[in-house]
Amino acid sequence: MVYALEQSSQFISSKEALFLRARPGVALRALQGLTLRCEQSFRPAFDALHREGYAVEQQCEAGETAPLVLALPPRQKEETRALLARMVAHCAPGGRIVASVANDEGARSVEKDLNQLTGLGGSITKHHCRVFWSPPLEGQHNAELAAQWAQADRVRPILGGRFKSRPGVFAWDRVDAASQLLVEALPTTLRGTAADLGAGWGFLSDALLGRCAGITALDLYEAEARALDLARDNLAAHAGRAALAFHWHDVVAGLPKKYDVIVSNPPFHALARGERPDIGRRFIETAASALNRNGQLWLVANKHLPYEAALTSRFADVRAVAEGGGFKVIAATGARA
Repeated sequence: MVYALEQSSQFISSKEALFLRARPGVALRALQGLTLRCEQSFRPAFDALHREGYAVEQQCEAGETAPLVLALPPRQKEETRALLARMVAHCAPGGRIVASVANDEGARSVEKDLNQLTGLGGSITKHHCRVFWSPPLEGQHNAELAAQWAQADRVRPILGGRFKSRPGVFAWDRVDAASQLLVEALPTTLRGTAADLGAGWGFLSDALLGRCAGITALDLYEAEARALDLARDNLAAHAGRAALAFHWHDVVAGLPKKYDVIVSNPPFHALARGERPDIGRRFIETAASALNRNGQLWLVANKHLPYEAALTSRFADVRAVAEGGGFKVIAATGARA
């Protein structure tokens, strides 16, 4: 990443750049002296960029351009192609686009896609990643391909049309097996105010409302804005049956209120590869602090993830409720301060 930003400096003829999927950290210091506008829809990274003093927005306005457009493309192919098309749309005449991808996350494939779209100005491999860039863009890119790829991650119906989703969000075109196991284990007697931590596109929340008639209000907390927008649509049918609220929020930072029920299929990855069980443990801490005296936590996780110590330290009663497909469902009550 540092190397990618260092290489991009050779293209800077002005003092302005747009960075899509920007990530915080020391690497951005390679662009000191540049007016950098960042886009990031993942709340923890958005908040970190803001704390570090960068101008950051959830999504750039259509028509917003810069002479240099940087991006860190994601792993999902359709989402990446849509991002490349957006980079071209945001690039000012005569400007360049520069992308960096880790070698083990499809760097060569993304480089080939850029070559199809704009032609390739150059490419360098170093530090287990590949940096590649376009020639100066003067309208000579493949406009037909750009229009096609711009729709590659569009919102679309899934699961027989019951839900809407889009490429790039977690389990975008299917019901996640862990969430399904949790739904099957939920007792129908759950009641009161509820929260879904890491709600994604809304499957677990939808099932909770459909299964438990006693749930009177439900708050969805999700760090990825693209997923939360989908959840709003997917739960619209429940609006008259319970009070719904949607929060673009980093659960790790804690919750602002108390609940009777919390359900969660916590993430154990962040933007980079590699397991992050610390995120799940922090979800457990947050849930314990946000439950009312007799509140219940219902959580599902991969069987190998070491959450038991965190659960038993914060809850008086911890029960393994179900197992299957490499996942475990745990119910916890008696939250300790």
